[in-house]
Amino acid sequence: MNNSADSRAIDNSDDQPNVNARRRNLLKSAMTAALVGSGMGAASLMAPSASAASTPARLKNLVGPISTNNTIPAVGYAVYASDQPMRAFKFLRRPVGPKDVAIEIQYCGVCHSDIHTGLGHWGPQKLPLITGHELAGVVVAVGGSVSRYRVGDRVGVGCMVDSCGVCSECTVGFEQFCTKGTTWTYGSPTSDPTGVTQGGYSNVAVVKEHFVISVPDNIELAAAGPIMCSAVTVYSPLRHWDVRPDSKIGIVGLGGLGHIAVKLAKAMGAKVIVLTTSSDKVADAKKFGASDVIVNYDKASMDKYSRSLDFILDTVPYKHEMDPLVSLLKRDATLCLVGVGKADEPNQLAPITNVLARNSFAGSLIGSIRETQDVIDFCSQHNISPEVNLIPIQQINSAWREVIDKKARYRFVIDMTSLKKEI
Repeated sequence: MNNSADSRAIDNSDDQPNVNARRRNLLKSAMTAALVGSGMGAASLMAPSASAASTPARLKNLVGPISTNNTIPAVGYAVYASDQPMRAFKFLRRPVGPKDVAIEIQYCGVCHSDIHTGLGHWGPQKLPLITGHELAGVVVAVGGSVSRYRVGDRVGVGCMVDSCGVCSECTVGFEQFCTKGTTWTYGSPTSDPTGVTQGGYSNVAVVKEHFVISVPDNIELAAAGPIMCSAVTVYSPLRHWDVRPDSKIGIVGLGGLGHIAVKLAKAMGAKVIVLTTSSDKVADAKKFGASDVIVNYDKASMDKYSRSLDFILDTVPYKHEMDPLVSLLKRDATLCLVGVGKADEPNQLAPITNVLARNSFAGSLIGSIRETQDVIDFCSQHNISPEVNLIPIQQINSAWREVIDKKARYRFVIDMTSLKKEI
């Protein structure tokens, strides 16, 4: 990348306020919200209440005035064809409805899922399509029935923006498994002006209140976006398979998902063994909290940890050899895959692999809205942050190439102020 990219880890220093997100939301519900549809002018919509529970975040003037019942002009970078570079795309967001929150997107993380989708690895898409499901920004308007958020709040949005809300999965808080079909942040059919949901490589989003996440004050917005996807994707299985202080686990892959998985598992008290094909990542793995690192299934190291791990989380987003991993598991332990590669290149396990020690092979899909709020609160409490590399939107095509070439260290995040050149 050129020198305009700011490569750094977001620092969450101990002397910053550590705010419980849910407590803040309870306080906010008692405050005066900025209501769309109340007849107030744009200036009033943007004006925070003097009785706010916390200081409103600074807007970056990426969004024009938002008026009642009108579509919202937006701009982003879109995929026009899988074999062409992304370029600017002007479109319309839906009007802010009674239960909607309008967000000025200030940052958006770059996920490997964006690349798989944009390059057609997961099937054809309706184009042009703006990807990006690691949104972080500031509320600029809310609908009349919104109670949890107000103008100036720091918020994030992850992989989903709607679900049916009434099925057996939604009613118990697993919106990502909605039996009637989750509405994803990009590429899902919708009544929005473009016919499909458009993602976070853009300047503004309109999202139902239930799918908006509160960002604690000591989490920088540039770091908050990746927590909405990469962190919750690994946090959910770590919690589901009960990783705890006496656990010894494996993390396979040290990319955007793997590096934050190491940090989270370490904070949960687990002993973490990282497996990677990149020898130049050994030092980083240990810095993030790994007790040991195995490179390229080194035989001596594999023998050392044979039948010793309580759980393995595999984050690799490409076809790779998985049978050796199972040999590291204790009896009845589980190998869980969260990395998803090309649809036509499935991973495989030999029939005998899981039989020998009654092991299980499982998968996990992102996390629920509750888990997403939980993980960002957990990161706030433990001063955990993804390693981010800030880039302007104009460098998104080269950033995708670096992710594919395994050169990212460790999550590209787009600074949306760079979109001002396209507005």
